[in-house]
Amino acid sequence: MASLNVGNLGEYLREQRRSAQLSLRQLAEAAGVSNPYLSQIERGLRKPSAEILQQLAKALRISAESLYIQAGILDERDRDGMEVHNAVLTDPTINERQKQVLLQIYESFRKENGSAEEAPVRPVAARKRAAKKAAKKAVAVLRPRTGTERTADGEDAAIG
Repeated sequence: MASLNVGNLGEYLREQRRSAQLSLRQLAEAAGVSNPYLSQIERGLRKPSAEILQQLAKALRISAESLYIQAGILDERDRDGMEVHNAVLTDPTINERQKQVLLQIYESFRKENGSAEEAPVRPVAARKRAAKKAAKKAVAVLRPRTGTERTADGEDAAIG
């Protein structure tokens, strides 16, 4: 596997296809794209959409993020966040509502930590209040559904 080098999508894709021992025609068929279109991508004549890259990644059994980085759609620094995002979305043990809440909490922590380097550090008390609020929200939303559900203001409400 070659190192990730933004801008060399076609070369990278060709290397991955050859490593998977697939012909151009086989990969095109597996990804649901035309043979000429795939050939143009490999030669650097076409820039595929994120959706096409995802189809190609699935057919090659590689991460879509690696193709997004090659295509310049995703910055390599964002890769870890995407991996967490994908892990949450593909977890079969939690429901869709729980997945969305987890992703919101994760993104809020990433923003908080990213902004901490650029902005002055918030007082400890403010950080503790924000963390406590996020934890309460997570516990309330992630609790398995029973006959009642906790509302945003902390009250129980009947479901249904």
